[in-house]
Amino acid sequence: MHVFYITPTSYGAGLTSVALGLVRALERVGLKVRFCKPIAQQHHSHTGEESSTLFASKTLHQKPPRPISFDLVEDKLGQNRREEILEEVVSLFHQAAGRDADAIVVEGLTPTRHSPWITRFNSEMARTLSADIIIVTGADDSTPRELADHLRISADNYGSVRNPQILGYILNKMPENIAERFGTNPLELKSLPRMPAKSFPPLGHIPWNNELSSPRTKDICDHLFAKVLNEGMMETRRVIKRILCARTSANITQHLVAGALIICPGDREDIVLATCMAASNGIPLAGLLLTNGEKPPEGIMRLCQTAIATSELPVLLTDLNSYDTATRLDRMNPEVPADDVERMESVMNTVAEHINIDKLREHCGQPHQEHLTPPAFRYNLVERSRAASKRIVLPEGDEPRTIQAAALCHEKGIAQCVLLGKPELIREVARGLDIELPADLTILDPDEIRRQYIAPMVELRKHKGLNEAMAEAQLEDTVVLGTMMLAKGDVDGLVSGAVHTTANTIRPAFQLVKTKPDAGLVSSVFFMLLPDQVVVYGDCAVNPDPDADQLASIAIQSAQSAKAFGIEPKVAMISYSTGKSGHGTDVEKVREATRIAKERAPELIIDGPLQYDAAAIASVAKSKAPDSPVAGQATVFVFPDLNTGNTTYKAVQRSANVISIGPMLQGLNKPVNDLSRGALVDDIVYTIALTAIQATQ
Repeated sequence: MHVFYITPTSYGAGLTSVALGLVRALERVGLKVRFCKPIAQQHHSHTGEESSTLFASKTLHQKPPRPISFDLVEDKLGQNRREEILEEVVSLFHQAAGRDADAIVVEGLTPTRHSPWITRFNSEMARTLSADIIIVTGADDSTPRELADHLRISADNYGSVRNPQILGYILNKMPENIAERFGTNPLELKSLPRMPAKSFPPLGHIPWNNELSSPRTKDICDHLFAKVLNEGMMETRRVIKRILCARTSANITQHLVAGALIICPGDREDIVLATCMAASNGIPLAGLLLTNGEKPPEGIMRLCQTAIATSELPVLLTDLNSYDTATRLDRMNPEVPADDVERMESVMNTVAEHINIDKLREHCGQPHQEHLTPPAFRYNLVERSRAASKRIVLPEGDEPRTIQAAALCHEKGIAQCVLLGKPELIREVARGLDIELPADLTILDPDEIRRQYIAPMVELRKHKGLNEAMAEAQLEDTVVLGTMMLAKGDVDGLVSGAVHTTANTIRPAFQLVKTKPDAGLVSSVFFMLLPDQVVVYGDCAVNPDPDADQLASIAIQSAQSAKAFGIEPKVAMISYSTGKSGHGTDVEKVREATRIAKERAPELIIDGPLQYDAAAIASVAKSKAPDSPVAGQATVFVFPDLNTGNTTYKAVQRSANVISIGPMLQGLNKPVNDLSRGALVDDIVYTIALTAIQATQ
């Protein structure tokens, strides 16, 4: 499925019109297209349902999800909860897209002087959705150079015009004198200076059509809170031009044309009479708007009564004077009112007719490189863990972050958490955190359940000489107790490490849960949530110095884990040299491990040895490993030893301020996962979700 993210250069570019028109254009060539407006952005004059979503339901016969409130987004941004918003955006996106869409058009936000964060957030939403970006700008009265500057500046917010995610631009509201300003062939816009046409091409040029921006007489009435003296055809007549009358009736006759709204004081009997006469002669005027709160004299109204009735001329009355009336009309919201479906249909059809649909249709047929972005990854974790509905034990039950995470997991339906600890202490900590523990959250006192696991533990470890006294002593450790619960099937997974070391967490798992028969060894991966995508690092927590055979197993396990969590595995075997450029024991180990992994898993896309920059950066890969199927696009990075892996993951995590989830253990019979002792509440929540999903595999 292709994702098109529509973003404007500025206010008034016609964002909604172009977004919905693009859907209409793509539908015309047989594609199944969906529409999504993740965040509501209403004009202050609009109330009720968000306009874009409403129009999509009325004109496209879709049911887009309800957008997130703009005020709520600003509140969460102010609370530094940006990632939470992006996850909600992903959730809405998936609801809108469904399962069978060929493409989805996502309408972004319009920058305003009151919301300087919008431009950056548009960029983040586009990256999050792995979307192709189309920039919309209003031509209006801009010169070609001004337009080119606006487009370039806007494109730079998304990584410059040469960013492969930027498909091109659409010029909206192209004026009638386009030939004079842009040359004889305006569709090519050859006069746009220094515009790199190949990497940033025009995708459409929408001409200005005065009728498409014409409000109904009803809209004028609503805007002015005017009194209706005669309703006439105010629901359907459109105001194409407004005539403010200060001259005599003889001098305004040339303005009494179809679509004209005549504005004059109520005591201008000559204008009133002339207007009614024109209407009775069959001219479909938009209406007569009387100012100063003054009606024409009764005699004049009697003379005009038949003409008004037979022509269905709308007649309105406002308390404002003529000057204030004209001023307020100039400030009227130019957007299409939410109930004016006819106008929006015309706008959408016009946009659709002037978009280069062949270029977009051709693009939809091309492979679309999708990266699993951090918000999408977290969204998938939550949705899949909800479906799994697993029981996860948390041995550090009285630790504040763990209590918060457990409460959140129950609130969101991520997992059924089991807290090990003294119930009174846990509840006291929760009260101190102002957390109301869910009624269905399980709290188990270790002293009350310990004895039931002594005999099973002795049975599991009797070959090591374990007796009852030794087992009881070891079960004093809640991590060991939780691991025994997992081994006996009383829970589906375990998460620990907020206060315990990695060794404290995984050693009992090796002893009690044990390794899968076909695994060979237990290893680990971290899910690294880079700004634009999620990648996998392995092994950064378990095996100090694996040999070539073990390293091959780690590569295969890591690729399987990546695929299980929605990441298409392209495995890079990391070393200090690329290809055949280096020699030495360490490089040869990586080279041999690559060979073994290819032999064991021939379907796997894997290459090595590769330096990290060659594996991750396309421009470096082009020079160092041009023929590699992995270089420049790796999603799974397998490090040659624990020293390299652990150092790299921590350097990336801390220096680039990257969230890492893990280590997730691979190769155990049942899922046990470790936390960093500096883990945040969200880190614990997502690790619980990850563990629940593992329990289904």
